[in-house]
Amino acid sequence: MLVKDLEKKASSYALKAVELDRKGQVEQAIQMYRKAISVLTELVGLFPGSSLNEVYLRRIRAYKERIRKLRVLQKPLELELDPIEPNPLEGKNEEAKPRKRESPLRNLQVRWKDIVGLEEAKRAIEEAIIYPVMRPDLFPVGWPRGILLFGPPGCGKTLLASAVASEIDAEFIEISGADIMSKWLGEAEKNVARLFSRAREVAKTGKPAIIFIDEVDSLFGTYNNEVGGEVRVRNQFLREMDGILDKNQKIHVYVIGATNKPWVLDWPFIRRFQKRILVPPPDTKARIGLFKLYTRHMELAEDVDFEELAFMTKGYTGNDIKDICMDAYFSAVRELFETGRAKDPNARPRPVSRADFVRAIRSRRPSITQSMVKLYYDWYEKFRAT
Repeated sequence: MLVKDLEKKASSYALKAVELDRKGQVEQAIQMYRKAISVLTELVGLFPGSSLNEVYLRRIRAYKERIRKLRVLQKPLELELDPIEPNPLEGKNEEAKPRKRESPLRNLQVRWKDIVGLEEAKRAIEEAIIYPVMRPDLFPVGWPRGILLFGPPGCGKTLLASAVASEIDAEFIEISGADIMSKWLGEAEKNVARLFSRAREVAKTGKPAIIFIDEVDSLFGTYNNEVGGEVRVRNQFLREMDGILDKNQKIHVYVIGATNKPWVLDWPFIRRFQKRILVPPPDTKARIGLFKLYTRHMELAEDVDFEELAFMTKGYTGNDIKDICMDAYFSAVRELFETGRAKDPNARPRPVSRADFVRAIRSRRPSITQSMVKLYYDWYEKFRAT
């Protein structure tokens, strides 16, 4: 109870400070900001190992900065107060709010079939989401609503979630686990409820809704030294997940979680992700496709062999290959500048050669190791559900 009481006290001081700030009552506002800082500092001292300390420290820095500006500018706060958002100091800070993301895939007209590789993952997601949306009448016992995408970083988890949203024309609500945990102190669970409420309202209109949670391990992981705020948020999320998993409800609300660390997830949350899908590093065929994809706007020399490049990049991720292509192209651009030809607005880089790619590959090691990949396959064997 101590933590919850302190959280409420800090929130109360902050809200009062903002109110006074807007009214131009500078000294009174500064006094309230200082009281909020004092309570937050006490929270940090009480639980030095808590993951919420980053949140408290962020608020402390924000209030100190506001005090500094008040001293210099002597101007009232020019922000609109949202009565349901307990952190009005940051105004419309999108970092801390669930947000609808207009997927870049949708803007580029990239569809589900255009994703390179990941055939097993695509099949599993297609069966879990696309088929039920197309023909819900064929699923009398319901369909999966929770899908966990796990695997090494840079292998396409976010890409898959965005693509399936584009494929079914869904409302795509993207938020990270860290975003949820950084909501204003004790109010985070209320924002979780609003997040799911928004998705359900969208689905009731007939439009599918996808809640995509990146870094889901920061929300659903098993950690020591948890404090009250973290536990309440996790429990609220469990309740909301249970609500959308109800087979009697035929609305299309889906939760897609993505994580690079599935082994830290707590079992109650693993169980609620009915589909648990490994997103592995690209195989040879996929690497060939990725090189073709990332060089499609480049002029290439005749000695560039995609199969050879794919062989040389075994163990590299999709993001690694993208960076290699960028480095190779920069070699040609660098020469354009070093020779002085870039001064001519019509000058173009020379074709990118095999040597450029070989140099880029040799200068960049894979961002993951085989031992790391083995951890994902071991976890997959233990908890697979595809």
